[in-house]
Amino acid sequence: MIEVITKVNGIINNIVWGWPALVLLGFVGVLMTCMTRFFQLSHFGHWMKHTIGAIFGDRHVTRHTGDHSISQFQSLCTALAATVGTGNIVGVASAIAVGGPGAVFWMWLIAFFGMMTNYSENVLGILYRRKNTRGEWCGGAMYYLRDGLGSKPGCKIIGNVLAVLFSCFCLLASFGIGNMSQVNSMVSNVNTAFGIPKLAVGIFLVIAVALVILGGIKVIASVTEKIVPFMVVIYLIGTLVIIGLHINDVPAVFAAIFKGAFSVKSAAAGGMGAGIALAIQQGMKRGVFSNEAGLGSSVMVHSSSNVKEPIRQGMWGIFEVFADTIIVCTLTALTLLSSGLIDLTTGQLTAEAAAIDSNSLMSQAFLQTFGKPGAWFIAIAILLFAYSTVLGWSHYGSTACEYLFKTKSVMVYRVIFVVIVLAGSLMKAQLAWDISDTFNGMMMIPNLIGVLVLSPLVMKCTKNYVDRRIHNKNVKPMLSMFADIQAEQEKTLSEDD
Repeated sequence: MIEVITKVNGIINNIVWGWPALVLLGFVGVLMTCMTRFFQLSHFGHWMKHTIGAIFGDRHVTRHTGDHSISQFQSLCTALAATVGTGNIVGVASAIAVGGPGAVFWMWLIAFFGMMTNYSENVLGILYRRKNTRGEWCGGAMYYLRDGLGSKPGCKIIGNVLAVLFSCFCLLASFGIGNMSQVNSMVSNVNTAFGIPKLAVGIFLVIAVALVILGGIKVIASVTEKIVPFMVVIYLIGTLVIIGLHINDVPAVFAAIFKGAFSVKSAAAGGMGAGIALAIQQGMKRGVFSNEAGLGSSVMVHSSSNVKEPIRQGMWGIFEVFADTIIVCTLTALTLLSSGLIDLTTGQLTAEAAAIDSNSLMSQAFLQTFGKPGAWFIAIAILLFAYSTVLGWSHYGSTACEYLFKTKSVMVYRVIFVVIVLAGSLMKAQLAWDISDTFNGMMMIPNLIGVLVLSPLVMKCTKNYVDRRIHNKNVKPMLSMFADIQAEQEKTLSEDD
């Protein structure tokens, strides 16, 4: 049975992650960057001030609400909980192991343009969100596919079909990228570091996940806003210590990254031209796996925010990709490449590293520096990263389930999600990652079609915001595509000023 699943998954994976899909992913990012006039660069100070800077000086960003929405900071933490996971540790290590140091460059590049893809998704998510029967905000790619793309002349059927397909793929992805691959990495690292049986770890995780996700988005957000800042800061400190101890190797590391990105021949890749192709493919795949820009996933939690300005939430999307890939993934890569486990001359794993599973490469890097406590540190870091990712993705799956089968189906989905946690703990690592890759690609395609078609609306909304907030022009705000919500949000917009 496992062999059949592996074979079928391999065929589908080669299709959804073929060059046409990767070109579409890159094209949408470049297009949105150009249409918004390089917003991530031209307004760098503005979006930093209104995201990470606002946490310390704007009560509207961190304020807990009495209704069913969550704060902007909680939405960021829940989105980061879903994105800052094993992809930042295991995924980066895997990309380097397969594609060489050059994969890191392509990860950076896709993240730079991915900032505006994620931004666009969030803007559209806020513009097309609605409230469900419980009074919770519901938004996501399925909504802007149905109500946005579907509103175009002759596109009603295709909009509805793509919305349903996206929701189905999201359900499957929540069991893959958001569950099995995360749990598998947690269990493997805890087993290696502490010798605890995988089944025992799996049972513990089932209980830990169930206690949170069965409580819904408010409980998930309250947990992630405490876990995410702590785990990210602690992990970054650990990586900076190792990089600092190997500071003399950092220039050689960057040289290897840029050389590997454009090397026409790579011993690891196996031939002329294959080096660049493999580095690009691995960098893009693992970059998307890490920051999820283009998948249309994190917009589902961003849409639950109490924010009124679509562009404000879009800026949180920019910061999300920046923090996830440009900061966390980069430090992971620098740590691994300066550890001596990668031959910077050839871009290949050393003999010692080749004998280690890619899931454990970062553990080995920390082990060499800190001894046994280093391996324990990574095991705990992956445990926290992956656990928070599972929590975040459970909400994505719940949103997709609610769209397909209405509100009453959500609790059934959450119970199944918890059961899948145990299955993930017993799977083979490579199969878990391969299935996750496939589901990612299947989600990505309908979402990118929606963003591409609705790109003029994102450009118009961005110009509206820049005119009002930056150039102080007296322009009517664009807050929602629905007249009733637009009017309601306008009444209280001044409260956020």
